[in-house]
Amino acid sequence: MDFDDILEELGELGKYQTVTYILICIPVLFAAANSLSYVFTAGTPNYRCFIPECEEPQNTSYEVPWIHWAIPNEDSSEVLESKSYYCDRFSVNQSLANGTCYKDLFTTHIEKCNEWIFDHTERTIVNDWNLTCAENQWKLSFVGTSHFAGIIVGSALFGILADRYGRKKIFIVCTVLMSLSGCAQVLSPGYVTFVILMFVNATCTAGVYPLAFIIGVEMVGKRKREITGMVLNYFYAVGEAVVAPIAWYTMDWTLLQLIVSAPAVLFFVYYWFIPESVRWLLANQKRERAKKIICKAAKFNKVTLSESLLASFQKQPSKESVELEEDEGTKILTVLKTLLQSRKLILRMLIIFFIWGVNAFVFYGLSINSTSIGGNKYINFALVSLIEIPGYTMGWISIRTLGRRLSLVISLLLCGLTCTLTIFVPTDMTWAIIVLFLMGKLGVTSAFGVVYVHTAEMLPTIIRSAGVGSASTMARVGALLAPFVPLLAMYAEPLPMLLFGAVAVLAGILAFKLPETLGCKLPETVEEAENL
Repeated sequence: MDFDDILEELGELGKYQTVTYILICIPVLFAAANSLSYVFTAGTPNYRCFIPECEEPQNTSYEVPWIHWAIPNEDSSEVLESKSYYCDRFSVNQSLANGTCYKDLFTTHIEKCNEWIFDHTERTIVNDWNLTCAENQWKLSFVGTSHFAGIIVGSALFGILADRYGRKKIFIVCTVLMSLSGCAQVLSPGYVTFVILMFVNATCTAGVYPLAFIIGVEMVGKRKREITGMVLNYFYAVGEAVVAPIAWYTMDWTLLQLIVSAPAVLFFVYYWFIPESVRWLLANQKRERAKKIICKAAKFNKVTLSESLLASFQKQPSKESVELEEDEGTKILTVLKTLLQSRKLILRMLIIFFIWGVNAFVFYGLSINSTSIGGNKYINFALVSLIEIPGYTMGWISIRTLGRRLSLVISLLLCGLTCTLTIFVPTDMTWAIIVLFLMGKLGVTSAFGVVYVHTAEMLPTIIRSAGVGSASTMARVGALLAPFVPLLAMYAEPLPMLLFGAVAVLAGILAFKLPETLGCKLPETVEEAENL
């Protein structure tokens, strides 16, 4: 029994599916917020050296009138050599020390300090655990890396569990565990515990979006799948953007983390509100449960199902179909062996892997770097997140009109060129830098939307799912590296954007080597894939 045939009677996207789809999209808002809240949670607030000759720990503030006497400014040549003006101060001429603070007390010699005064208008983990100076910057970047490592584990783990125990149960479990682990982060006694909980939180978060995507796609007809996937991406972009105003309003990482995590625990009630995937039920021979859901949906959609359709739920799979399933593993190994003997397809897969890795590297790298490009970091982050909506839309429209390959090439080159151009814009032209930055994010977002479709259409049917999955894994590797890119700015400020631009242009050039698949029949065999 083909579920697409059932949907012809039930309605490809009826009222029942629409309500259910909106319900599964709401947790995606929280998953997106949890995915990038660490940009502010592990952000660097303003701080400076504590100067005991001029202040007392209990009676001081970040802004003081004598700061230029005691602390070199950001543009000092001596500071640029040390790469850490936050932790530098001018040494004191001890022969002039008389217990008062005055300009001539300080020399031009720079030394390191080990106590700091923070700007208490903003609180991050840097304040709480003194993660200051250049030697601790890797710890802040590692927070992002631990997050993406958790995404890799969660994507694999919960995908397997969802196939085994059902989409609905694992979707709810992921959402609730994401909420609990996100809240637990605020109770961390130190950095190590925080990073471990960040990994756990990311592992759970990794199951929310993919399972929402699968549930959404599996519940609608083939002509409505594109729109459901697109709308889910819109929810994700809004969820990312919402982090910025919350962080701006609270200015406290613990409040931010609680706001984006705690409400999601309420989604346990979805156990009684959303249905299991009918496709999964049918694939696992749970026909009575599938029939009940279909009948409920028909009643909600005000549709009368035919007797022949209802009777089809009683049919059992034939012996031949069971035998075919048992032979599938053998077939996959045979296809993989044949594929690996084709130099053409090996080269194609290597290009695909590189493009996926670059997409994730630049996509997340730009989101992380958005707080460092000048102007208001909260507005910048929100804009860089919201630009994903027109980005996905551009990708969706272009693959239908320009084709897959040209859409991918144009998207990547747009990203690469605009990222590179930012380094030639004067630093006082903040608006121009932000516009180019947003164009870069628009391009890479479009490329992300295109490459999913393009990759699936280039692979033989029997390894299509595994091929897209392995390409997605390469994307996670790119994402793992992204949090460390802002550190390059410590050595030369243009380096992060130059790196983003260079790899995106290279990926765009390599995309010319891929075949066009618009209007082509999906390849069933390795030979058909080679002939694309």
